[in-house]
Amino acid sequence: MDFYEKIAQILQQDSRYKPDAYKFVMQALWFTQKKLKIKGHVNGRQLLEGIREFGLDEYGPMAKAVFEHWGITTTEDFGQIVFNMVKQGIMSKTE
Repeated sequence: MDFYEKIAQILQQDSRYKPDAYKFVMQALWFTQKKLKIKGHVNGRQLLEGIREFGLDEYGPMAKAVFEHWGITTTEDFGQIVFNMVKQGIMSKTE
């Protein structure tokens, strides 16, 4: 099953966030891993910092408005997106 099919399954169960939010979080993860020169797991703080930087790189001062359009208003929303992706097998977690 490809990424977008898995996102469609997530959206059937949790429609709070738009599909672009999930795509952005994956891109922010890759951005963070590349920046930190890490091939595997990044922690929550590292990912949130990567999301902040990547969001500013991609959307500049409009980042907050874009996030809100996607249904994201707090950092907890990013955490929920990550948990949804973990449940669907798109991302994995470590202890």
